[in-house]
Amino acid sequence: MTPPTTAVQLRVTWVKDRSGRWCQLNTVDLSHKALEVAGIYVIWCGPTTLEKAAVVYVGQGAVKDRLDDHRDDPRIQKYAYRTLYVTWAAVEASKRDGVEAYLSKRYAPLVGERRPVAAPISVNSPWE
Repeated sequence: MTPPTTAVQLRVTWVKDRSGRWCQLNTVDLSHKALEVAGIYVIWCGPTTLEKAAVVYVGQGAVKDRLDDHRDDPRIQKYAYRTLYVTWAAVEASKRDGVEAYLSKRYAPLVGERRPVAAPISVNSPWE
């Protein structure tokens, strides 16, 4: 799932749970303080015996609100049988379009027709 690394323009801290595991989209506690942040998030699904893990969606905004919306989004939930994971990072508003553009180009999410028209800002991968 991780293409070759490019030079990182902005280093971000991707969130995991307290035990160091990735959060699951459909079970993460949306009332947790760690979700009271605005930034960038990545939703992906795990592998199956026939399919590789894949990025499902890249987005930005108020993380808690956006993830709550995605729990009800059938375009995303159709991958729930593969387990949906999520991570997010605080990113200032002026850089979000560029970071989302970069991550969307790098990972080609399965869902999402809207892509920001912005100069890409490269960030470290959640999986590196």
